[in-house]
Amino acid sequence: MARQSVAEQYVDLLARAGVRRMYGVVGDSLNPVVDAVRRHDSLEWVQVRHEEVAAFAAGAEAQLTGRLAACAGSCGPGNLHLINGLFDAHRSMAPVLALAAQIPSGEIGTGYFQETHPDRLFEECSHYSELISSPRQMPRVVQTAIQHAVGRRGVSVVSLPGDVAAEDSPAGGAELAMPLDRPAVRPADEELARLTELVDAAEKVTVFCGRGVAGAHAEVMAFAEKVKAPVGHALRGKEHIQYDNPYDVGMSGLLGYGAAYQAMHECDLLLLLGTDFPYTDFLPRNVRTVQVDVQPERLGRRTQLDFAVWGDVRETLRALTPAVREKASRRFLDRMLDRHVHALEGAVGAYTRKVDQHTPIHPEYVASVLDEEAADDAVFTVDTGMCCVWAARYLTPNGRRRILGSFVHGSMANALPQAIGAQFLDRSRQVVSLSGDGGFSMLMGDFLTLVQHGLPVKVVVFNNSSLGMVDLEMMVDGLPPHGTDYQHTDFAAIATAAGARGIRVEKPTEVREALRAAFAHDGPALVDVVTDPNALAVPPKITTEQVTGFALSASRTVLTGGVGRMIHLARANLRNVPRP
Repeated sequence: MARQSVAEQYVDLLARAGVRRMYGVVGDSLNPVVDAVRRHDSLEWVQVRHEEVAAFAAGAEAQLTGRLAACAGSCGPGNLHLINGLFDAHRSMAPVLALAAQIPSGEIGTGYFQETHPDRLFEECSHYSELISSPRQMPRVVQTAIQHAVGRRGVSVVSLPGDVAAEDSPAGGAELAMPLDRPAVRPADEELARLTELVDAAEKVTVFCGRGVAGAHAEVMAFAEKVKAPVGHALRGKEHIQYDNPYDVGMSGLLGYGAAYQAMHECDLLLLLGTDFPYTDFLPRNVRTVQVDVQPERLGRRTQLDFAVWGDVRETLRALTPAVREKASRRFLDRMLDRHVHALEGAVGAYTRKVDQHTPIHPEYVASVLDEEAADDAVFTVDTGMCCVWAARYLTPNGRRRILGSFVHGSMANALPQAIGAQFLDRSRQVVSLSGDGGFSMLMGDFLTLVQHGLPVKVVVFNNSSLGMVDLEMMVDGLPPHGTDYQHTDFAAIATAAGARGIRVEKPTEVREALRAAFAHDGPALVDVVTDPNALAVPPKITTEQVTGFALSASRTVLTGGVGRMIHLARANLRNVPRP
């Protein structure tokens, strides 16, 4: 039996780890690996136009499946282009293995053409970054990289010179075990006993959920029912906890709405469940606080804790809920539910007044109609900026829909690349990219990737000819917006010229039919909606502190506007409140 090359063994190990495609742009240092992919039965090479897109696409695939995904870049500039998408994947806890091809091994350290040192450059955005300089390092380095990516939930990078990739790998070394499933982490009995005491001693308990409650919806609901706790969430927790939630009080943070902020500040005990919520100005300082997280390094790094619990949310609540005493009074919960409805009703009028006549079109209205027309199991990818606002306020989760964005790294131009990765997973599932015109134009070349591969992604461009969120940041900081305007662009015409379905929308009465036409189209489609660049509202009271990214210090309400179908859900919850 012929011996495998290093490249062939690398590809075989990825396939054994469950990887089904590798995203990238081919180049000479990558040629042995790409050829090995070409000849492999269960691995596909996905050609994109920019390596940053490759990393974002792999990260999206990993987030949706929880399994390892892969991308690759050729030596020097090729793999450097991966870095932004890898930062996003790493900070999103997406298990991704990136291959950074390297210059010929004998030239490393001589200032050779395209020479960089990717094993050093990628250290900050990975759990593991290592150079394979000899075939004898195979397969152990690759196995170690996979175990770091899967076990620690993040990025691993393997740097591989093209000449080493073409050499023969050692015989008989590719049968090493690679566990790919993470065990459940349950707190110690002593921790559970102390947590039970804290919950029983509190009269008013509030639960605040992040991404770590994924898969624990039933457990959170059972706990909230027993202790009569309002349940708020961060943006990344929205898709996992807001649906079928009679205790919902909305979202806190810059994009927040409803009564989550009040519930967190007026309780006796705040339980932070699976959240690394970074905006400390929205967290209470004088409330007893407990944090539960499977990542121990996150405990207490955002706010001072009275108790830290190392464990995943589902296992912790499964042990905690039977142990705590059921609370008799719903007074605090009912008061927060009532406040939540009033808060939403106060905002809902901003997008319902004369929207059918308003031009340019209210972006809130577009998002609301999109929420109604999209499939019940749609995957939404959301650009950073104002598209995050519309997604947070209008997209209604139901336990089957997914919402991806660059919610931690905060990169522009993430939505289209993430949609590529999401659609490759399942061509029959509806994938919708909510793109700002700024983000879309930054990596617009990869719209051609949709056409080339026949991916039926639907891109909705909120075309306000500006960087809307940056406008807001400048205004809140007391500065006149500058350098944020774009020339007016007909993206529908560009999509049509590229071979996709392009639809231009300039009137609100055209929005619904345009979306329906795009969703019905068998292939990639782009809906270019001309939206109001002034659809921003600065809070009536502005602090002297500055906006940094998404954080507005010492402010509870930043953007006014509608909240879509959430107002109906909140009213339904209030109607179900028991009356004496």
